[in-house]
Amino acid sequence: MASIRALIALAFGTLGLGITEYVAMGLLPYWSSSLEVSIPAAGHAISAYALGVAVGAFSLLFMRRLKLKTILLLLVILHILGNLLTALAPGFDLLLPARFIAGLPHGSYFGVGSIIAQRIATQGRGTSAVAIMTAGMTIANVFGVPLGTALAHSLSWRVIFYLVVIWGVLVLLSCALWVKDVGRIEDTGFKGQFAFLKHRAPWLVLAATLLGNSGIFCLQSYVSPILTGLAGIELKYVPAVLVAMGVCMVIFNLISGRIADAIRPGRAACCYQLCAVLLLGAISLFGSDAFVCIALTCLTAGMLFALSAPEQVSILRCSPGGLLLGASSVQAAFNLGNALGAYAGGLPLTLGWSLSWITAIGALLALLGFAALFIYAHYDEPSLSEKV
Repeated sequence: MASIRALIALAFGTLGLGITEYVAMGLLPYWSSSLEVSIPAAGHAISAYALGVAVGAFSLLFMRRLKLKTILLLLVILHILGNLLTALAPGFDLLLPARFIAGLPHGSYFGVGSIIAQRIATQGRGTSAVAIMTAGMTIANVFGVPLGTALAHSLSWRVIFYLVVIWGVLVLLSCALWVKDVGRIEDTGFKGQFAFLKHRAPWLVLAATLLGNSGIFCLQSYVSPILTGLAGIELKYVPAVLVAMGVCMVIFNLISGRIADAIRPGRAACCYQLCAVLLLGAISLFGSDAFVCIALTCLTAGMLFALSAPEQVSILRCSPGGLLLGASSVQAAFNLGNALGAYAGGLPLTLGWSLSWITAIGALLALLGFAALFIYAHYDEPSLSEKV
């Protein structure tokens, strides 16, 4: 019972992080109007958050001597501070650093949370435990983002960030009360944290994460034009499809953890990645049919989070002596994949190509990710204990 409460507390944290990250995509017009900047300029706030994630992921190197629970609580406090500064930002010049600060704890929280989840999980259920922790991110897609957009439209874009601050206080209390002390990681020194990178396995996992995520984010970033322009769906129905995509993320995330525990995380991730390749390719070929496009799009969205927990656990299994660096690096790879996918998926629009090329490019990137996972799963995946 205690372990379930701890995992729920960790999931509360990922829910707050998910809203903080994803809600920005619906707030660009409101930032543009309220802070008197262009919409492309407002988009820099998304980039500022992503940069914060990348920088913050490596800050764990300097906190390696602290207890994992202490690190977790410090990260939640930083999350609260970043969102409070965002809500209070009087102008765009202060919104950018506020978003950067809000992004700092993101990757580190997932890294530390994954290690804690592994340590408190029942033997043989490590990936399922990480999937429960990650569930907050999927729920943020279903409820958090639409809520933030609706509040911005009816009240102010600042309201959602005040709510996230309040939620962050609840996360802080639940983590303090429900997450038990699981000790520290082994301190191998600053240089020792990097020793695992001498081997091929972690690089394969990181490459697969970056490329696989970028392939799916070709679709995620341009899902609205694909649904309306390729499949011919009316714009008013797009929000309903987005909700369905979010529901698939929740379901696939939880199911994937159980499967990964049964057949090993690397092999499970390899299967999910192959499914993503086939689904993206199928959208490119058959996406002009509205019902087919909706079904394939929802399934592809599900694969995004089906891959999340197995890849998070895989990096933990192949980063002995550098658990904090490995766990946070995979989150940096996730976010870099988001950026690469948004760029690569936009190329067909820039070049005037058919919309079907967006997911064709996504399928190619996902195929490269599958190749990396195939090599890892068949030749490099270690048979290690669940406990890290």
